[in-house]
Formats: sequence, C-alpha cells, structure tokens
Amino acid sequence: MDWLFLLGGLVALFFGGEALVRGAVGVARRLVIPPLLIGLTVVGFGTSTPELLVSVDAAMRGVPDIAIGNIVGSNIGNIMLIVGLSALVWPVRTLGGTLQRDTGVMMAAALVLIPVFWLGAMGRLSGAVLVAGLIAYLVWAYLKPGAEPAEDDPAPMLPLWQAALWVALGLAALMVGARFLVDGAVNIARGYGVSEAFIGLTIVAVGTSLPELATSLIAAFRRQSEIAIGNIIGSNIFNVLGILGVTALIAPIPVAGRFLIFDLPVMIAASLVLTGLLLLRPRIGRLTGIGLLLAYAAYVWAAQA
Repeated sequence: MDWLFLLGGLVALFFGGEALVRGAVGVARRLVIPPLLIGLTVVGFGTSTPELLVSVDAAMRGVPDIAIGNIVGSNIGNIMLIVGLSALVWPVRTLGGTLQRDTGVMMAAALVLIPVFWLGAMGRLSGAVLVAGLIAYLVWAYLKPGAEPAEDDPAPMLPLWQAALWVALGLAALMVGARFLVDGAVNIARGYGVSEAFIGLTIVAVGTSLPELATSLIAAFRRQSEIAIGNIIGSNIFNVLGILGVTALIAPIPVAGRFLIFDLPVMIAASLVLTGLLLLRPRIGRLTGIGLLLAYAAYVWAAQA
C-alpha cells in the first residue's frame, strides 16, 4: 500500500506541475505581469504548500526534527537537485532585473536562521519576526515587480479565467500528490529504522519538494526559465520566512544541534552558490547542473553519518 501511495503521489505531482506552469504563464501574459514575479509568488509559494502542511503537522505531533529538517532539506534540494536537473533538461537563462533583490532576500532569510537556531528553540517571537519579514518582502515585490520581458511563447493566450482554473487545479493536485508520496515514503523509511532527522532532511524534504521539481522541470521543458528559477527562489524564501514562521507561531519547537552545525551551513553555502550563478553568469548550463547534482549526492551521503 505504501508503494501505491508513492506512485499515486508522483503521478499527481506531474500533472499538478504541468497545470500550475500552464496557468501561471497564462496569468502572467494576460495581466502583463513579469513571469519572474509569478514564479516567485503564485508558483513558488504555491508549490511550498506541502512543506507547510508537513512541518505544521510534524510540530504538532511532537516530531521537531522532521518539521525543521523538512524545510532545511527542501531548500538544499531545491538548489542542488532541482536547479541541477532543470539545467540538464534545458540551460537556465538568468534573466531579470529583480534577481539581485530576490536572491538577496533568499540569502538574508537563510542567514537569519543562524541566531534563531543558536537559541536552541524556535518560539512564537521568532515565528512572528519571520512572518513579518515575509509580509515585507511580498509588499516590496508587489510595489516593485521589475520590468522583465516575458520569454517568447508561441502558444495561444489562455482566457484569464481558464488560466486561473489551471493554477487552482495544479495547486490542488500538488498538495494531494505530496501528501500521498510523503506518507508512503515515511512509512517505508521507518520500516528500515532511519532516524527522524535524516527522514526530514532527505525523504520528506525531497517528497515535499517534488511539486517544485515537477514545476521547474516542466517549465524547463517549456523553456520558461523565469518561471523555473523564480519557483526555486520563491520557494526557498517562503520555506524559511513563511513555513518556519507559521510553524513556530502554532507550535514552538526545539532545534537539534546538528541543524546549526551541519545542515544550516550547507543550506547557506548552496544559497550563496545559486546567488553567484544567477548574478554572474548569463545562464546555468548542463555542466553546472551535473556539479550541483554531485554536490547533492555528497550531502545526502554525509547527512546519514
């Protein structure tokens, strides 16, 4: 039964990602909104919904290592695994005048976790600060969305209502698919006696990041680089400021020492590498994608030690 959950979750995630990208691009074209902003908000935040559900549920059940590991592991996987695979599918173009702002927010969100984790627990005050940071970022992004031109898309323009419907259906399918996949993966992993921290950092993190994976890969196939990269940046921002913030507000959680010593530094380093790639290079090519995938494999190997 657990394997059926895994398979069903993967199928739902694939179709959900296709629907979400189709709808998001349609909304961007109809409303003349820069695709990068759509990727950062509707797509990036929408595909992070599974992380929110899993982390809140884990915190309320008294499993803090899964709640925190889910977020930290998802951000690491988003950069090393998803950007790496997306670059293999099609080299990612690093367009957009707002990239400097958005990557800066992503880096700031990663660095702010150092003092939060150093305290040894995430209380409601920490959660309120993170959520306030997310609200400030959203207002900033809305007021100054940038003026990036959309990439060429020969497909006919969808009516606004139809594009919005695709977005809604995509998000619904992603949430259902992620839930099925994570339930199956956790049950299978626990059957082999794997630690909760490792489950959260790898199996749960990758499982809840599959919406981002499906969305970014499909965007790469459609050569919508701004949607693909905006999805990753937006998800990483929302994971830290939104999901950890809301989780701490609902159920304050302790932070295990390993996250501060090992996993958070890896997340910060990965964020720094992505920032450098986006700001200093015209595109992320296949060779760089292979390097990111090898780095992720090395991290997973080290995480189980």
